Amino acid sequence: MSVDNELETGMIAVIATLNFIINIAWFLIIASAIFSWLYAFNVINVNNHAINMIGRSLYQLTEPLYRPIRRVLPDMGGVDLSPLVVLVILYFIWYFLNTTVASAVIGI
Repeated sequence: MSVDNELETGMIAVIATLNFIINIAWFLIIASAIFSWLYAFNVINVNNHAINMIGRSLYQLTEPLYRPIRRVLPDMGGVDLSPLVVLVILYFIWYFLNTTVASAVIGI
C-alpha cells in the first residue's frame, strides 16, 4: 500500500467518523425537539422517573450545542429557534465534508 493510499484511507475514515458524529447530533436534536413538544403538551407523564431521566439526558447532550446560538438569537417569546439553527449549521458542515473535502481526498 502506498503512502497516498494510506493517507486517502485515513482521510476517508476521518470523514466517515465526522459524518457519524453529525448523524448522532442530528438524531439527538430531533429527539430533543420531539420530547420537548410531548412534554409541553402533557402527552407524556412528567412524573415518571424514566421519562425525566430521558429528558434530562437529552437536555444535557443538546444544551452545549444550543447555548452559543441562544446568546446570539434574540428572545422570540416561547419559540426556541436554536435547534433549527444548529440543524442548519450541521447540514452545511455535512455538505462541506461530503462534497468539497471528500472530492479533494478522492480526487474527483
